[in-house]
Amino acid sequence: MPGISSGVLCVIFGIYENLINSILGFFKNIKENFKFLFPIVLGAIVGIVVFGNILKYLFFAYPIQIKFVFIGLILGSVPKLIKEIKQKSKFKPYYLIFTFASLILAIFLVILEKKISISSSNEYSFLFLIFSGFLMSAGVIVPGVSSTLILMLLGVYESYLFSVSTIYLPFLIPLCIGLFIGAIIFMKLTKFMLDKFYAQTFFSIIGFTLGSIFVLYPRFKF
Repeated sequence: MPGISSGVLCVIFGIYENLINSILGFFKNIKENFKFLFPIVLGAIVGIVVFGNILKYLFFAYPIQIKFVFIGLILGSVPKLIKEIKQKSKFKPYYLIFTFASLILAIFLVILEKKISISSSNEYSFLFLIFSGFLMSAGVIVPGVSSTLILMLLGVYESYLFSVSTIYLPFLIPLCIGLFIGAIIFMKLTKFMLDKFYAQTFFSIIGFTLGSIFVLYPRFKF
């Protein structure tokens, strides 16, 4: 769904931190991590293959209703997140600064994505596509950061859509290499931030997640 990153969905359903820990520490406890990751991967595959057309129809036939469902999920996840934070760290008023700052940044990214024009070229170097995939991974891992915006800024979004629809491997392979490398690095960075600055990081994630509402709400025009 355009505007909603996978990181936001993981935050909504309360699995974001566990997902990062399970992927990065997979070989430390293969059995337990496999039990946690397998149903998520299976659900993703089933959702794409079986329910892809159903979801496509719902988003086409009832776009406003579906968007408000996601807005409700986002708002409903915030109290749960705050409760989880309080279990590990005592609340301090200045933590709200991180939420406010990340919310402003998220709104700015939404405005930028709506204003930027899509440019494209037919030829990209192998290294440039790896670099594009690396930066794209930030939009996959960090909640509220749009991978669509990143690809637009790099001028490869239109080519990306074409390559995905036609499975054009000369474009997709280097992009996936960069995406994989970036995903590992950004997950390690996120884990470090959660380990060292748990409350501040999660209050920032809340701000980014709330910023997604501005993508979804139909009446917001920039």
